[in-house]
Formats: sequence, structure tokens, C-alpha cells
Amino acid sequence: MYPLKFRPILKTTIWGGDKIIPFKHLDCTQQNVGESWEISDVAGDESVVANGPDAGKNLTQMVGRYKGALVGEANYTRFGGKFPLLIKFIDAQDDLSIQVHPDDELAMRRHNSMGKTEMWYVIDNAGGRAHLRSGLSRSITPEQYEQMIADNTICDALADYAVRPGDVFFLPAGRIHSIGAGCFIAEIQQTSNITYRIYDFNRKDKNGNTRELHTELSKEAIDYSVQPDYRTAYTPCKDRPVELVTCPYFTTSVYHLSQPMTMDYSELDSFVIYICMEGSCTIKDNEGNSIRMQAGESVLFPATIRNLEVTPDGEVKFLETYV
Repeated sequence: MYPLKFRPILKTTIWGGDKIIPFKHLDCTQQNVGESWEISDVAGDESVVANGPDAGKNLTQMVGRYKGALVGEANYTRFGGKFPLLIKFIDAQDDLSIQVHPDDELAMRRHNSMGKTEMWYVIDNAGGRAHLRSGLSRSITPEQYEQMIADNTICDALADYAVRPGDVFFLPAGRIHSIGAGCFIAEIQQTSNITYRIYDFNRKDKNGNTRELHTELSKEAIDYSVQPDYRTAYTPCKDRPVELVTCPYFTTSVYHLSQPMTMDYSELDSFVIYICMEGSCTIKDNEGNSIRMQAGESVLFPATIRNLEVTPDGEVKFLETYV
């Protein structure tokens, strides 16, 4: 097999901005693009291969054809032939709704779906104006939560952070959260599109209607525990991997390279995804394939690839994630 690029799936939203199109070097007049789904196996939004002999096939077809050679033998067995990760770029010109996602047990019981644990890496913060919400700032009961939704005070109980490029937030299923205005982020999550909308600031759509809230569904899904800080602490470092998150659903590291580096995946039974945020590079694998990657692109390397040689054009910064 060979490294795969996919056609981006662009999502227009009421809160979308104007960064995704130029960031991804796209020639497109679409407005208010809030999300670019980079690699997706969500039903109805399956990514389509953009390069090589399988160009035109979607990700579901690719997993069905190549099975463990693409995703890893253990992953193929564990996820029943479903690609387990969804990769996005998100551009928020306005605050997104306050949300929560169910865990695997609740999502399977209610929706016959995986739950949704995710992480965010902040790429840009609109010149210092960006913020986001993650987790509860004080203890509340489910009954208090319901009352705070009714009287529009739920934001008073949420931890709110001013963010800067490089900030990382891990969001296990059950953690209340909201991407705030000015955030441009890379998101890595389980393959699930189940979102419970908790609060939407009483915004109205073009028809004058407020969006549906899922108060009862979310009440059982929320993790009501409180932590002192919901940010992921790490020390940036050039020319070596810096692990950000490891959990049952994905392991993610950030690389900031100014010199060539060889990645050894010979002991890893998984696909690997690179998500490029700055600069560009050339990547060669042990099977003789070579691919270029630049900011705004994501590349899926199949599980059969044993090692990769990454040569930056000056400097390059990207996330590496696998299961």
C-alpha cells in the first residue's frame, strides 16, 4: 500500500469563518466554512481518496478492501471494519454551542454507535482574541445543571480559557465543552457524529427559530467531576516527538522538525496519520513511495508501512496520531 490523501469535506456553519479555504490552499468561493473533515468514515460523509490507483474510492471501501493492511489487524478486529478516527480542522468565527458527547456505553445503548472522546490542538487564536470552554469550574448536581440551562446561567459553571497556538485540550466523553470565537484548531476524535447540544446562547437561525437543545439526553451523559485545570501540559521541543495525549482511542504526538528524521513504526500494528499545521516536507516510506505534505494537509499511512523518512523544507510542524 501507499500513503493516502483525501478530498476535504467542507462544512458550512452559522459560526464558521474564512481561514480554512486559504489554509488548505483551496480555490473555493464557499463562505462560512466552519469545518474541513480531513479523514472521515462517518456514514454519509465518507472521505474520498485523492491520489494513487485508489483515487475515487471512499474510506469505507478502502477499509473493506485492505482490512488490517490499512488499519492494523487488531484495529480491524476491534472496530468491526470501521475506520476508528475522524480528523478535522475547525474555524470558529463565533462561539459554538455548549456541548457534550456520550461515552461508548451510552452511545451504543442509545444510538448503536461509538462514543466521542476527542482532543484539540490550537493552531491560531485570532491575534490573541480566542477562547474556549472545557469542563466544569465548580461542582453542580444534575438538578442544578437543568435549572442553569433554564435560566441561561450554565456558562457561569464552565471553565473558560484564553488560548494561544500550541495549546492542547483532551476531552474525554462526558466533558462539557465549547470551541470559542477566534479558535482555529485541529481536532482528533472517535468516529462518531453524536453531539448533545446543551446551550446555544438563545441564537436564532435564518428562520427565526432557536436550535434544539438536548437537555435530558445530556444530563445523563455529563461527567460532573471538577478538575483544577483542563489544559494538557507539555514542553515543546524541536526535532523529537512530544507526546500530547494517550488514551484507549488514540495516541497523539506533535513534531516540530528542522532536520530530517526517520520514524520507526515496525512494532506498531496501526495506521498513522500526519496532520500538518506549519511548513512543508517530503515523506518517503520503506516501500519506495514518496509524498509531499504542507500546512493544511493530512496524510494517512497504512499499517503495512514500517518506517518513514521525513525531510522538512526548512521547518515543518505536524501532529502524529494512531490507535
